[in-house]
Amino acid sequence: MLITEPVANLKGVGKETAEQLASLGVHTIEDLIWMFPYRHEDFTLKDLTETPHNEKVTIEARVENIPSVSFVGKKSRLTVTVLAGRHLIKVVMFNQHYLKQKLNPGAIITVSGKWDRGRQVIVGTHIKMGPKQDGTDFEPVYSLRNTVKLARFKKIMRQALDEAGHLIPETLPAYLREQYKLLSMQEALEGVHFPRDPNHVKQARRRFVYEELLAFQLRIQALRKTRRESEYGQSIQYDVNKVRAFIETLPYELTGAQKRVVNEISKDLKLPQRMNRLLQGDVGSGKTVVAAIGLYAAVTAGYQGALMAPTEILAEQHAENLHAWFDPIGVRVEILSGSTKTKARREILQQLKDGDIDILIGTHALIQPDVEFKHLGFVITDEQHRFGVEQRRVLRDKGEHPDVLFMTATPIPRTLAITAFGEMDVSIIDELPAGRKEIETHWMKHEQLGAVLTKMEMELRAGRQAYMICPLIEESDKLDVQNAVEVFEQLSTYFYGRYQVGLMHGRLSAQEKDTVMREFSEGRIHVLVSTTVVEVGVNVPNATFMTIYDAERFGLAQLHQLRGRVGRGEHQSYCVLLADPKTEEGKERMMSMTETNDGFKLAEKDLELRGSGDFFGKKQSGLPEFKMADLVHDYRALDVARQDAVRLVESEAFWQEEEYAPLRKTLEEAGVLEGERID
Repeated sequence: MLITEPVANLKGVGKETAEQLASLGVHTIEDLIWMFPYRHEDFTLKDLTETPHNEKVTIEARVENIPSVSFVGKKSRLTVTVLAGRHLIKVVMFNQHYLKQKLNPGAIITVSGKWDRGRQVIVGTHIKMGPKQDGTDFEPVYSLRNTVKLARFKKIMRQALDEAGHLIPETLPAYLREQYKLLSMQEALEGVHFPRDPNHVKQARRRFVYEELLAFQLRIQALRKTRRESEYGQSIQYDVNKVRAFIETLPYELTGAQKRVVNEISKDLKLPQRMNRLLQGDVGSGKTVVAAIGLYAAVTAGYQGALMAPTEILAEQHAENLHAWFDPIGVRVEILSGSTKTKARREILQQLKDGDIDILIGTHALIQPDVEFKHLGFVITDEQHRFGVEQRRVLRDKGEHPDVLFMTATPIPRTLAITAFGEMDVSIIDELPAGRKEIETHWMKHEQLGAVLTKMEMELRAGRQAYMICPLIEESDKLDVQNAVEVFEQLSTYFYGRYQVGLMHGRLSAQEKDTVMREFSEGRIHVLVSTTVVEVGVNVPNATFMTIYDAERFGLAQLHQLRGRVGRGEHQSYCVLLADPKTEEGKERMMSMTETNDGFKLAEKDLELRGSGDFFGKKQSGLPEFKMADLVHDYRALDVARQDAVRLVESEAFWQEEEYAPLRKTLEEAGVLEGERID
């Protein structure tokens, strides 16, 4: 029997069963064997005396009375009293009223469910007639979607493994299995589908987690290798003495993290391969000055630099900083945006083409066809996730293989950084500049709004400014959350004659947004009511107070990004989360925000609470779907697999020796060896 044969070739699998399996994506015997359970249920018998409250439990018990059944609409509730050891307890089953006919007094049953210690009740999920059978302590649970019955499916799986399991080839070299004490392919398959005990499942999972992560990391590292060898860069031999002298002119000393990242970027600039680096830095960590040092290094070698930002406001803020640093030393910086006047734009384009402009900052305007550089050497894209792949490529192609640096203020957990951005080198600024005050964050209920406004007014009286963030623009029948228009009207009335209130949201035109933000930046608006459009790139050092309405509606990463709009000046800043979360997860998010200002810790927590798919958004994440691996919980295995993959793709043996043929095959199947991009 071949593993590529149709599953219908297995004994007893008729046309109907084959169709049911096909609806699950199972067409061949190999498909069947690789259909892994999504979890394993532990049916080990437990003593209720030693079982904590709310824990899952399996017991043997004797039925003591005739069950009672009640209905609410179409939903039923069955209650029966049973004797488990010395415990007389109740078992409650929902929507299984038909069991009443079987649960006769004196019958022995096996019950699994959640133990409510206080009420002495098990809310059951499984009831089997008779005592517990041997060999059923740990059972796989498959996603069968009401097609083939579990007992039937297990019989078919047993037959498939017995007749064809040995034909599934071993993919891992023997030395790796020995090094990490991993099960063989056949033993691991047995452990997934028919485990002897919990440890058998654990060891089988270890093997498949490592195998999946290694295969994935091999694709990423092979892709990096082929790109590195095919994409020629330019070795930017900058003047190290000039760069050091420039760093000395800065008004503050670089942090240890900034120095480390500057060294990483500097090393990349000198290499003949194109830089492809992601720079992560929490809000306020000083990414801009690191970018400036890299740009200046390129300028000292006779190259031009470009910095693309997603909004005009952010581009102008970068320009303001770079002018302050570069004007005194004669480095020419210009800005190009959609609002640049025609005459000025024409002059900038000509000077850029002539090489008279050293560094050009701008928005999407930088990627227009008529923007030509004389000698572009270094390209930086800020908040890179706000631009499409094509937009970033167009800017990159304006030079002869320029080095590329992507920057983001969204802290991405290391686990996801080395996965979602695996083909990039990743630099992290994980240290805030000395003297920066931590933002005080408080969680308050909506009925405490009066106290919040009193505290806000104290800040306004001291000459400061404030944000009020809302989840929606206008009133919604579907969501009972505060909206920006309503809050703007309320605060305009509350502060009438004392302070000016402004309104900002996504439906305003780009020009209207810029006008509002400019008035806020210049201090003419004292309180800015806004949706999350202020999340990225707004720098108003005088704003020291932020209130976030219905904060439980935001993820941790977004709350942290919003909070980062305050705390940017010398004064103590405050963030108030107005929230009445109904779920434990919502309460946990609020508590996490009050406990730390560290964006990377919050990102890890967000990942833990939401999962990797939701962290980026399932559609855009580019993260693979694994049968066994979990990027959150298996981060150590991911790191080990990455290190092994780096070592393997750089070795000649991997590309030539027979023991690595199965791993090379995974690269061929992913199209990596032909230079195609993988997902």
